[in-house]
Amino acid sequence: TSARTAYDLGRHLPRGKALARLDALARATPFSAEDVLLIAKHHKGARGLKRLRAVLPLVDSGAASPKETWLRLLLVDAGLPTPTTQIPVCGRSYRPFAYLDMGWEEYRVSVEYDGDQHRKDRPQYVKDHRRQRKLEAIGWINIRAINEDSPTGVIARVRTALQSRGWRP
Repeated sequence: TSARTAYDLGRHLPRGKALARLDALARATPFSAEDVLLIAKHHKGARGLKRLRAVLPLVDSGAASPKETWLRLLLVDAGLPTPTTQIPVCGRSYRPFAYLDMGWEEYRVSVEYDGDQHRKDRPQYVKDHRRQRKLEAIGWINIRAINEDSPTGVIARVRTALQSRGWRP
């Protein structure tokens, strides 16, 4: 079952890898943390239960890639509030024109991970730039992170954006 798979992944993999796999599993075949914990309850002496219990509350089926999971975990570990994933943003037509990777709607701050496809695919690149301008026009601060960014730099940019919108640690 997906709950049994989650139980095994959460116990055996390092925290970041476990969370990325669990996010992907939850996105593909949803499972409940309660079902996973019930399995754990029936295997009291099993290795990795502490690790499993620590990672389960962090699972989010809204993560669309391992890098999005990594980015979300980076922000949470830095003491920032837990972001919401896949935030729909509507335009004048009241239909979503964007789904933001993660962010904080109350502050209108979002963070997105841009993989190589955003750079190599020209139509995607053009679409991303137009979308970015639209987001800025309606008041969003949309921070885009790439593989070459330093983790401390990303955290600083996000913290600054959140604080500029009224968030206090």
